[in-house]
Amino acid sequence: MTYTTEKTIAPTAPDAVFERRESEVRSYCRAFPVTFAKAEGSWMSDRDGNRYLDFLAGCGSLNYGHNDPDMRQALIDYIAGDGVAHGLDMHTDAKERFLKAFEERILKPRGLDYVMMFTGPTGANAVEAALKLARLATGRTTVVNFTNGFHGMTLGALATTCNGSKRAGAGVPLNDVATAAFDGYFGDDVDTTAMLDRLLSDPSSGLDHPAAVLVECIQGEGGLNAARADWLRNLERVCRKHDVLLIVDDIQAGCGRSGQYFAFEEAGIEPDMVTQAKSISGFGLPMALTLVKRELDVFKPAQHNGTFRGNNHAFVTGAVALDKFWADDAFAQSVRAKGDIVRRRLAGMAERFGRDGDLSLRGRGLMQGIVFPDGEEAGAVCAEAFARGLIIETSGGHDEVVKILCALTISEEDLAHGLDILEAAIEAVRGGAGLKAAAE
Repeated sequence: MTYTTEKTIAPTAPDAVFERRESEVRSYCRAFPVTFAKAEGSWMSDRDGNRYLDFLAGCGSLNYGHNDPDMRQALIDYIAGDGVAHGLDMHTDAKERFLKAFEERILKPRGLDYVMMFTGPTGANAVEAALKLARLATGRTTVVNFTNGFHGMTLGALATTCNGSKRAGAGVPLNDVATAAFDGYFGDDVDTTAMLDRLLSDPSSGLDHPAAVLVECIQGEGGLNAARADWLRNLERVCRKHDVLLIVDDIQAGCGRSGQYFAFEEAGIEPDMVTQAKSISGFGLPMALTLVKRELDVFKPAQHNGTFRGNNHAFVTGAVALDKFWADDAFAQSVRAKGDIVRRRLAGMAERFGRDGDLSLRGRGLMQGIVFPDGEEAGAVCAEAFARGLIIETSGGHDEVVKILCALTISEEDLAHGLDILEAAIEAVRGGAGLKAAAE
């Protein structure tokens, strides 16, 4: 295949029905104003046949790419065989296969004994379930979240989300949360877990004894801030010292994106609860779950439920994903290798286009990005990249991070091509004056 990084895309504008009938709340379509028709692997095509390399991957919902052929065939066969599509939380063959696959491929190899609660189909619902369960199990109400954290848009999850714009949409006060500083918030030399320990140890700190601490190991929407392994271990020790539950939100960073199945594996910790969604179905189908230590499984039947917690089509494809990609460590090794490629290329871009060190890197695995001085410039880079055939978005408190979230299954050839487009887009935005060579 011949690749180009030049501007070659000339799409037809979307039909007016989108503007006429869709709510103003829509967002991604504003950044990518075309009508998509097909998708395969790491590529999407609009209805004019223009192809786009996807470095967004359903915002982390498509870790295994678009329309994986094995998952697709399993789903087609299941539907053709009149398999149960909707089963509430009843026992089904599809759920049984998924439970066994998760037990054998994920839990047993890691020595984990979580029970699995299937919640409503969104990540926010998995977080809501974890928060409710933590409060019920401990009899306390406060939850500690972290600066730049993002955990969902429903009211309980939104209370633990720090983005001011998102919080403003609640319309009511967001309570029962205390915000602590994430790793690196005050610089790498400050151990913010020691600060949390001090607050929890002081009966006059004003911090009520919390039910739980809720944390992302890599903050997806918050700007790809990656917690160091030592920091996570220290956080776990603080939680154990003060009898506080540790909940890891692994919704975006999980399912292999960090280079291991769980983003917390590198630190060797064992959270009390783990939330998963996005790529857990493997195919982009709605599905979420909350992993819970057995002794914390205190909900009575139906105390947390939802009509769509039994998406059997997602169970079918999710089981295939687990068997196909997680039978051994080979897939995780490939993700780490590609992550190293991304790190090297981004470092080169920061060196080449940086002005007095104003570009930096964040993230881990295939969840990395390059930090610009402001969101305006980062947004311009993404727009330029899209004009050249690359779908990529920003994240961070000021939308200042250009975030790479490609499929974990992407070929090294396609990965290199996408990074070439990104580099060309940065050069176009920053201009020749931004080049280190030109400055010298």
